[in-house]
Amino acid sequence: MRILLVEDDTLLGDGLQAGLAQSGFTVDWVRDGDAAVAALSTERFAALVLDLGLPRRDGLSVLRWLRERRDATPVLILTARDRVEDKVQGLDLGADDYVLKPFDLDEVAARLRALVRRAHGRPEPLLTLGEIELNPAARTVTRGSQTVELTGREFDLLHVLMQNAERVLTRRALEEQLYSWNDAVDSNALEVHVHHLRRKLGSEFIRTVRGVGYMATAHPAGA
Repeated sequence: MRILLVEDDTLLGDGLQAGLAQSGFTVDWVRDGDAAVAALSTERFAALVLDLGLPRRDGLSVLRWLRERRDATPVLILTARDRVEDKVQGLDLGADDYVLKPFDLDEVAARLRALVRRAHGRPEPLLTLGEIELNPAARTVTRGSQTVELTGREFDLLHVLMQNAERVLTRRALEEQLYSWNDAVDSNALEVHVHHLRRKLGSEFIRTVRGVGYMATAHPAGA
């Protein structure tokens, strides 16, 4: 899952970016409100982690701008502002969750996973499609009763596809969720990952829709 982190504290931002990456998130990090608006104007993210005390444009202004354009990207406010009035204002402006600093990194990761689940209309923690079951928190996949060993990138691709099961996702949409600004991406990387997933999960599990993209499905072609 690709998220946007908006945090002006360098030490904290470094820790969040590294820690969330270890939890399986692809993290792009900006340090002020104007940069956040620019990123959100041009790219899609699974969720937004937003500090309030930002340079140039504060976090509440970013949040107000986001919701006024009817962008439903889940927003987790991460701030030292602990007054009830601040929490109420943030939630009333459209934030989905509010976490105070200092925080536990595992809790932040769990809250992000929950926000993304709800955004996809899936309250249950596990994703199941046919005989494939994916556990986002443990980052494990089973096929029937057998554990399937995946690389990190293969897991991330499968996660995005299963979140959008039976829907066709374009190559660009998939790459936007898999890679951060700092990733060097080979032109055929996505096709290679799809090939490996088909070999491990069954050739019919990921369907190619020619000229459009890919779709995870429990229904074989022609069934």
